Amino acid sequence: MQAEDWDARYAERQQWSGEPNPLVADLVGGLPPGDALDLAAGEGRHALWLARLGWRATAVDFSTTGLARGRAQEGADRVTWVTADVTRWTAEPASQDLVLVAYLHLPEEEMTPLLVRAVDWLRPGGRFLLLGHDADNLTRGVGGPQDPALLHSADRLAPVAALLDVDRLGQVPRETPAGTALDTLLWGRRPAPTVGARR
Repeated sequence: MQAEDWDARYAERQQWSGEPNPLVADLVGGLPPGDALDLAAGEGRHALWLARLGWRATAVDFSTTGLARGRAQEGADRVTWVTADVTRWTAEPASQDLVLVAYLHLPEEEMTPLLVRAVDWLRPGGRFLLLGHDADNLTRGVGGPQDPALLHSADRLAPVAALLDVDRLGQVPRETPAGTALDTLLWGRRPAPTVGARR
């Protein structure tokens, strides 16, 4: 979907709840606040939640309408809102303590380079969290894109996982009114630089 398509969806009605995804909240809620990027932020629910916890949050999305919904929320002045295509936008290397990518679905040839760059934006020890619809939803779950080329899996995320100290990589169930959805989770941290041996 293009920016115009998402603008139309957001103009029609609010697409997401005002609360963070429960798994995101569980994993991130106990971390000490720092600098955070919410990529493909949509209406900014995660960026707004992070800001309430004391994070310096930046929300990046190509939908001006979605971000406008976020800017209209209480506490929006504590978030930096950036209208941009995340596949072309960039941050300073080693500038972030958290990169969050929640339910962004792109072809693998676009997604993998973006995620590799996003790991580079993390400071050593910074946290990386990707959560999105799993490819097995097409046969065993509900919801999400119906194009297999846009869905996540542990195998597809392996090149990104190889850059991290991984805590969790795999499939997680999520209960919805329509039934059980299957998501892919990648949760890890950027390793500290390896100290060279003394000569």
